This record gives sequence, C-alpha cells and structure tokens, in this order.
Amino acid sequence: MATTGGHLQGFGSTNRSDSWWVGPTATAIGLGTWLVYYSWVVLQGKYWAAGPYLSPFYLTYNHPTDVTDTSPAYALWGMWPEGWPALITPALVLGLLPGAFRITCYYYRKAYYRAFFGMPPGCAVGTRRVDYRGETALLLFQNMHRYTLYLAIALLPVLYFEAALGFFWEDSFGVGIGGVMLLINAILLTGYTLGCHAWRHLVGGRLNCFSCDGISKSRHGAWSFTTWLNQRHMMFAWMSLYWILFSDLYIRLVSMGVVPDVNTWHGVTWISAFH
Repeated sequence: MATTGGHLQGFGSTNRSDSWWVGPTATAIGLGTWLVYYSWVVLQGKYWAAGPYLSPFYLTYNHPTDVTDTSPAYALWGMWPEGWPALITPALVLGLLPGAFRITCYYYRKAYYRAFFGMPPGCAVGTRRVDYRGETALLLFQNMHRYTLYLAIALLPVLYFEAALGFFWEDSFGVGIGGVMLLINAILLTGYTLGCHAWRHLVGGRLNCFSCDGISKSRHGAWSFTTWLNQRHMMFAWMSLYWILFSDLYIRLVSMGVVPDVNTWHGVTWISAFH
C-alpha cells in the first residue's frame, strides 16, 4: 500500500492500533438520529403544544385547525399563514435559522466532515481523497458562522420568554416538568452559543493587554467565562442538541395524551390541548 510522508494511503488506512472509528461512528449515529427525528417533526406539523408548554421547534402560532390548537397568547410572531404549503411548518423555518449556526460551527464541522464524508475519518487515518483543498469553493459558506452567531444570540431571549410562559397556567404561577425542561433547554443553548469560538473572539479578541485599563479588565472577566464554556463546547453542543429533542418529545407525548404532566397546578395532569 502506498505511503505519503510515512502515512498509509487509502480510505480508512492507518497505523493506529486504537479504536479510532468509534468516535466518527457514534457521531454519525447521533447526528443521524437527531436529523431523522427532526424531519419527522417537520412533516407531522402537529402535537407541538400542551397546556402552557410550547415546543422549542415552533416558538410561534400554527394553523388554528390543528389538533393541538394553542392559546393566541403564544402568537409571538402572529398567526402562521394558513395558505402556506403543509410542509412549510414553523419547525422547518425555525430549524433552518439556528441550524445555520450549528452547521457552520467549528466543532460540528470537524464532527460531520469525519462522520459523514470521511475527510478525514480520523487523525492519521486515510481519507477518501488526497487532493484536500480546505474550505474553498462551495465550502466558503462556512465563513457565515460569525454572522449566524448574531442570529443565535437574538433567539436566546425568545427561548427564555417561552420557558417563562411554561410556568404560568390558568392565570397562576406553577412548576411542571415541561416548564423545567424548557428552562433547562434555554440554559443549555445559552452555554453552547456563548461558548462559540467566534463569540470568544468578539469578547476578548484583538486585545494585547487585559490589564491596561478598566474596560480591558471587564472584558477579561467576560473572556474568562466564555473560555470556560468554550473548553466545554463539545459537551454543550451535544447536550443542547438533544435536549431540544427531549423537550419536544415530552411536550408531544403530553399533547397526544400518552404521558401526564406532573405539576403544582393539578398534580398529575393529562393535557391533550390548551385549556
């Protein structure tokens, strides 16, 4: 087998003796499972609200004829156009917007380049092609990451607002499993977003000295916190990704009457729609 620079050539060829393929395989399964579930949510277009809870995949008001019609109080962006094709659901629109932030994320780029395209499948492992050209040509869109960051940050207050709505039902404050899950969802997404490399650069980049003036000292504190998140960027990336799925799945099951919601309003409550 041919070698280049001491490395074996050919897809998957390597001198490594460890189970290098476990990481890319697990990544492919994890991302693939999430994408299958998300596609199902988009195609179904219902069972996205129950009681005071609204799925983070939606964050808007859907067709009023849906089985799980919800209160107009959730119409943050107004009524969803009834004349739109059935496939154009809020889950599709709101998935593509923050999805652009994740697709161009530095961590996810490494993850899906390896897992789905084998470019390369692992360190010191033979790739599918040897004429590596970097992120050029069609991959230039990855430079949009620094701009999609602003969109992701703008969505964070919306997530907290929707989580807060989950603690108010029947004109009173209360705590339920759904509300707690939505709050955790917003917190995890905040950790993932503010741990972004581009955000870390905006907070503390372009400075040669953090101790030269008061402003720089303040920025050093913000940069240090962002660095702590950045060091755990992969953890927050996966936790936030799947917590969105778990939150939607829980609300979906409650809305369908499959599981009850445990809350301080009525104890164990079966919620099939907004009351």
